[in-house]
Amino acid sequence: MAQSSLPLRHELKFLINEMQYYVLSGVLDSVLQRDPNGDEFNEYHIRSLYFDTAFNTALFDKIDGVPNRDKYRIRIYNLSDRVIKMECKTKVGSLISKRSVSIPRLLAEQLIAGDPAGLETTESGLLNDVYREMTVNLLHPVVLVDYVREAYLHPAEEVRITFDKQLRTGLRSTDLFNPYVPTVPPFDNNEIILEVKYNRVLPPYIRDILNTYCQGALNSAVSKYTWCRRFEDLEA
Repeated sequence: MAQSSLPLRHELKFLINEMQYYVLSGVLDSVLQRDPNGDEFNEYHIRSLYFDTAFNTALFDKIDGVPNRDKYRIRIYNLSDRVIKMECKTKVGSLISKRSVSIPRLLAEQLIAGDPAGLETTESGLLNDVYREMTVNLLHPVVLVDYVREAYLHPAEEVRITFDKQLRTGLRSTDLFNPYVPTVPPFDNNEIILEVKYNRVLPPYIRDILNTYCQGALNSAVSKYTWCRRFEDLEA
């Protein structure tokens, strides 16, 4: 993890209820830009297949609050293989960064099968890291994470505010491209994950909106990955 070269950003997370979501999303829709990737309802579906080591390093580092950690995943949108991203999300203290590279379906299926052959010669630093983690730490796919995202943008400080709704876990399935894979919700009350990302300073009027319409919602270290693995019988 080459921390010094990563573009680091702030990330705030909140668990909110449906009423808070309806009110806040309506306000944000009137003052911010909609995500151009969204449909007519400003939504799109995300499916991520998360990877972890043989020792569940990403899971236990998150649970233990290890300040510097990585999570690897393959991500698709709207259950299509038109765009496939290999990603690594890095946490450095209170800041986050994400590296991402587009990969073909053939390579995605190869990695899902646990075969990193050929990545040792790639020019992609991220794929080099995937090769190292798969060969040294037995990085392998562990859980599907599905949700619907609604996003709002502001050019100042590259603010990005997202609502992640209808979170569902594929349990132990790794069948990334199967639209019919069985999934179940990990939350009990249809909670929604609000994420706020920005570069250095959150514009004051946006902070005021969040403070006004998210009263009672505590800043949380909620992790979709961790929640979606909660049904497994794991031992540290």
